Amino acid sequence: MTTHHIGMIVPSSNLTMETELPRMLRSRESVEPEDHFVFHSSRTRMQRVTPEQLRGMNAQTERAALELADARPDVVASACLVAIMAQGPGHHCTAEAEIKAALRGEGSQAPVVSSAGALLSGIEALGARRVAVVTPYMKDLTAMVTGYLEDAGTEVVDALSLEVPDNLAVARLDPDALREHWRRLNLAGADAIVLSACVQMPSLSAIQNVEDASGLPVLSAATATVHRVLTELGLPTVVPEAGRLLSGAYPAPSPAAA
Repeated sequence: MTTHHIGMIVPSSNLTMETELPRMLRSRESVEPEDHFVFHSSRTRMQRVTPEQLRGMNAQTERAALELADARPDVVASACLVAIMAQGPGHHCTAEAEIKAALRGEGSQAPVVSSAGALLSGIEALGARRVAVVTPYMKDLTAMVTGYLEDAGTEVVDALSLEVPDNLAVARLDPDALREHWRRLNLAGADAIVLSACVQMPSLSAIQNVEDASGLPVLSAATATVHRVLTELGLPTVVPEAGRLLSGAYPAPSPAAA
């Protein structure tokens, strides 16, 4: 058995990434028992999903990366999608480079992924050009996310904002409610559904159900992050019952192309 150490930079109020990522990768152990995963987190302060608090959280990223470097992780994931996307198109490249520089300064050679970049590469891996999106954000932040996706070449055919500004309240949303929320989307022309364009909004228990009901590939910020983490570790992208992206049939694009 090989043990893989996963470092995560998460918002201080995030309750979901440290739940859904371990759940997926432990589920993976049932079909790929030779790989074992352990998790190490560093937190950056953020309570409400506002532009001001997102900027303040981003300013803490270097400190969080330095803390993770001490644990010598095998890969580091920056797990706040909207904090990166709110800084403008393409910012995931800048954010990933800054974290990588901080790690390298401490002697860590771990590759770096971000949930923002992972969502883009997950959509690309599926071959989707048009997506429909569900977010927990207020409409102005949802517009930032859809604009970010469209700048990267993905058309957003429809977006649903659940309008929950408090980050803890987002984590407490019932993931099974997404089994009905997606039906409010106009899916005409959509190639895939992003069921949760947010690492805080739980969705894992609904992913396979919505995929089966809609007939479209369904992914989330969390499943896309796992897809990239496994790719960076050189492992098959297989997680049972987590949607088509994690079926093992869709390798991630190279980091340069993502």
